[in-house]
Amino acid sequence: MALAGLDIGTTGCKCTVMTAEGCILSSKYLDYEASRVGGIHEIDAEAIWQSVKTVIQGAFYASAEAVASLTVSSFGESCVLLDSESRPAAPVMLYTDPRGAEQSDRLGRMLGKDNIFKMCGHPPNEMYTLPKLMYTRETKPDVWDKVRKILPIHSFLIYRLCGEAVTDYSLASRMMMLDISRLDWCGELLSAGGIDKGMLPRILPPGSAAGRILPHIAEELGLPPALTVAVGCQDQIAAAIGAGALRPGAAVNGSGTVECLTPVFDGLPSGMEGMSAGGYAVVPAMNGLFVTYAFTFTGGALLQWFRDRFAGEASARAQEAGRSVYDYLNERVRLEPSGLLVLPHFAGAATPYMDADSKGAIVGLTLEHDEIDVYQAVLEGVAYEDRINMERLEDAGIHIDSLRVTGGGARSRVWTQIKADVLNRPLESLTSSEAGTVGSLILSGLAVGCYKSLEEGMGIVKTHELFTPGGRRHRYNGIFKQYQRLYKAVKSIYREE
Repeated sequence: MALAGLDIGTTGCKCTVMTAEGCILSSKYLDYEASRVGGIHEIDAEAIWQSVKTVIQGAFYASAEAVASLTVSSFGESCVLLDSESRPAAPVMLYTDPRGAEQSDRLGRMLGKDNIFKMCGHPPNEMYTLPKLMYTRETKPDVWDKVRKILPIHSFLIYRLCGEAVTDYSLASRMMMLDISRLDWCGELLSAGGIDKGMLPRILPPGSAAGRILPHIAEELGLPPALTVAVGCQDQIAAAIGAGALRPGAAVNGSGTVECLTPVFDGLPSGMEGMSAGGYAVVPAMNGLFVTYAFTFTGGALLQWFRDRFAGEASARAQEAGRSVYDYLNERVRLEPSGLLVLPHFAGAATPYMDADSKGAIVGLTLEHDEIDVYQAVLEGVAYEDRINMERLEDAGIHIDSLRVTGGGARSRVWTQIKADVLNRPLESLTSSEAGTVGSLILSGLAVGCYKSLEEGMGIVKTHELFTPGGRRHRYNGIFKQYQRLYKAVKSIYREE
């Protein structure tokens, strides 16, 4: 039996086919463009649909095996507004689009920010769907009058594939309209936003069968007529499943352009108020488990900045040797802490500060330091931010006992070891870097009974290397105490008098 997973991002989509034992048979990727002009950030739903058809057709053909189930997972917050003929009534507003800020503030005043957080697990913010829907209804009544369905991105694609309007807990949650205690749409928030519940999809657990592929889609794309289309989840939760880390006490360290920790916990946390203040959301996953997202805007992005601005000589030497510049730099990192402090807020600060005006800084430079010291300090600074977030979450009752690292940063053994030392937690890398894809495939197996439980499905996940805290952790503990004062110190310099 072969299984398929469809992963939808803001810049492209990927379809992967795998055996039930975890062997990848084929994978196809296709990108598409989003528009970000004049503060308007949008993407064309029909362009995503056309790309999705192409990658599904290509991956299924290349796999040369009959596929039993296809699961759809996607990025969150953004929704497709469909008219009476199931066509998009307007472009899709991305989560980065600032429209809806006024409506978000109004919701906070109407219902109380703390009350909203208790209801839906999210502080009011324009990145979420509800304020954007309010914006559309109030400023574009001609568009709103046409709207008959409001579907998250994965729901829109499931609807096109099998004709069923369904979503899962996690992506419903990111619409800022889900009651996280009842796992159903929140009447008070819908009423405040002027949203008709009948426009919204049914909510199902991830890994549920949504329906059978529509005959005309199966014929068009050459798909098995009995193919089951299944409900996926938000991409970060798919990565937790694909990393084998969807259990209380575990966390995924998504080490990509953005640095993200996704801790998993059982039931609503005791310190909800503290989470709201730090910008953390409470997102239902499955099987009674929840996650939150702790993130730093500049993780891998900061390494790219360093490479492009300061590593010209290293890049040339690496290119001559036919190697990655990061491998070249990693080999030269010292075995001791750099002695420098880097505040990685080069694009503002995310959790727990949520401070768009925060600035980055490199502190402690002397004539003895070189580019390798600065590079290492960048690695350490991102790890310190992870620890800031981890300790804030501990205060809220969310404990992390181990982490599994995914993304491009997981290829750096040096960086992973630094994180183990700074966090004083073991980190494991995986044999597959595509945790989100594997997670969607596991959900496909659940939907057709290939796996009897989530735990059985996650059994196909294989770890590659274990990084345990070493002797440097004691020195990093002392330096971290200095780092904890850095944000306020830099903030005081740029504070307006």
